[in-house]
Amino acid sequence: MNALLSVSDKTGIVELAQALHAAGVRLLSTGGTAKLLADQGLPVTEVAELTGFPEMLDGRVKTLHPKVHGGLLARRDLPEHMAALHRHAISTIDILVVNLYPFEATVAKAGVTLEDAIENIDIGGPAMVRSGAKNWKDVAVLTDASQYEGFIAELKAGAVSQKTKFALAVAAFNRISNYDGAISDYLSSLQEDGARSMFPAQSNGRFVKIQDLRYGENPHQQAAFYRDLYPAPGSLAVAQQLQGKELSYNNIADADAAWECVKSFDAPACVIVKHANPCGVAVGKDPLEAYSKAFQTDPTSAFGGIIAFNRPVDGAAAQAVRGQFVEVLMAPAYSEEALQVFKDRPNVRLLQIALPPGGATPWDKGQNFMDVKRVGSGLLMQTADNHELQLADLKVVTKKQPTAEELQDLLFAWKVAKFVKSNAIVFCKGGMTMGVGAGQMSRLDSARIASIKAQHAKLSLQGTAVASDAFFPFRDGLDVVVDAGATCVIQPGGSMRDPEVIAAADERGVAMVFSGVRHFRH
Repeated sequence: MNALLSVSDKTGIVELAQALHAAGVRLLSTGGTAKLLADQGLPVTEVAELTGFPEMLDGRVKTLHPKVHGGLLARRDLPEHMAALHRHAISTIDILVVNLYPFEATVAKAGVTLEDAIENIDIGGPAMVRSGAKNWKDVAVLTDASQYEGFIAELKAGAVSQKTKFALAVAAFNRISNYDGAISDYLSSLQEDGARSMFPAQSNGRFVKIQDLRYGENPHQQAAFYRDLYPAPGSLAVAQQLQGKELSYNNIADADAAWECVKSFDAPACVIVKHANPCGVAVGKDPLEAYSKAFQTDPTSAFGGIIAFNRPVDGAAAQAVRGQFVEVLMAPAYSEEALQVFKDRPNVRLLQIALPPGGATPWDKGQNFMDVKRVGSGLLMQTADNHELQLADLKVVTKKQPTAEELQDLLFAWKVAKFVKSNAIVFCKGGMTMGVGAGQMSRLDSARIASIKAQHAKLSLQGTAVASDAFFPFRDGLDVVVDAGATCVIQPGGSMRDPEVIAAADERGVAMVFSGVRHFRH
């Protein structure tokens, strides 16, 4: 048997080569890989010796030769193929170990030049990988160091199975697809001045399936859950399910809404989501207090909701959550006591999204860079709404100035409104939501609904702060929230009727601040 090893990432390659040599496999290699193996005392034949041609053009041409590709592509079950190999003195290559020039890492560097990018486009590597993977029944193709351990185990057991070879071939073609997609994305993003556009001329989505789902939003729809090729730490795609039933499509969508909201807070926080909207959000001195306050906002909607914490859940918080029907509970960690609390509730899905190593305290927010939405035969792409409003960004536009406490409530309300479907109206006080109006065609109706929900929850809106995700087009929406008890309001501003709305706020004796930023969420 012959194995050809040619890798940019040398991780684990010596150990693999040693195992191959111990199994009686002849080692072929190129350039730096060959030198490394020789330095480790392994017998290795340079590809240039195999082909009778030296490496050429600064290494651009070294494996593009019939003695390499013939050895990879020849079908062992076809006599005419084997006769051709014999006639031209070509040996079979039975194992191919290749990882590619680090193109993705190169173009991720600040200030990378087009010349550097081009030089890191691998030609011979993908060609060999495609040849070997096409002939998977006869050739095992390894394209990542994570595959070495399992491969060595099978090799030592006597033979690498056809199942493993096929899986390796699929992984190989996926790697080539992702590699070519990265090259296309980069080159398609270049503008005439050399700068890179955030929106390339061709977009190549690269996602890996995590799991099939029972169905989609409704039972007649099929669904699956995919993650980014390189998922961000602290994202839902890296969650570990500790217990509970299989996640549904709606569970995952709602869990994402809850997680993105809760990790935006620095203080211990709890977010309860129902049908993609926060129905209760609060901060507290610990998870128990945060949950207790969040639940008060709308106990009716919280039934069967998704609950997310940005701090480890302890026994006390778990006992409180256990008192309601919850579909999914999410946190960065759980105490042993908390896990025991839910042990007799096997249907409750517990998700853990651990803090990344060395992550910021309290949370490494790791947000998406792009949002994508499918439309008929196309995609809408936009940069994600990751804007975080600061106190210094606020512009007071009324005669009445908000107090320091009101300013904190306004910032809290604004942060929540960002995660509420438009049109969004959010009443807050003391670090908790008091009423949420979401997803209405009229901002006026959202204001009314938020007030009605507070009444049903027996919460007083006197002295509350209100956030509106977009401007008030008329004074009527402002009048509704002030009639309900609000004393201060935050909104983006920017309406042609801003003077009318500001005058109404002055007339009603409330403070109003403009954020200068809109947070539509459709």
